[in-house]
Amino acid sequence: MDSIDKLLAELQTEYKQVQPQQQSKSATAKSFIPSSPKSASFMDNILAEVKADFAEEDAAIELKKQQELEQEQIRQKQLKAKQLEGLKIQAKEWLAKVDPLSSEGLWFERFAESYPSKLEAAIEYLRNNE
Repeated sequence: MDSIDKLLAELQTEYKQVQPQQQSKSATAKSFIPSSPKSASFMDNILAEVKADFAEEDAAIELKKQQELEQEQIRQKQLKAKQLEGLKIQAKEWLAKVDPLSSEGLWFERFAESYPSKLEAAIEYLRNNE
């Protein structure tokens, strides 16, 4: 701690020696250069740049989230399409096996009347019975 205190004392003495010299220079410099408006505008510019950087970063993050969401939606559609294909195969097999004169076959004929095709009716039937 002593070495830090010594350094601090040296800096303070140097500052006190330099300070009177700078006061005379700063008085003449102030008359030529108004520093506060420039520093305020400089700070405003820096703040605007930082805000712009954050806005750009936020926009990039939002775009990435949107792209990930779109990719997930595409993946979900592909998965549903694949499941539908599997159900179509099962429905075709089930339609081939069902006896149209059995109670199940007669019931299905009546059930299928409200669908555009027997295949779609069979898909719906199998989907509900999973």
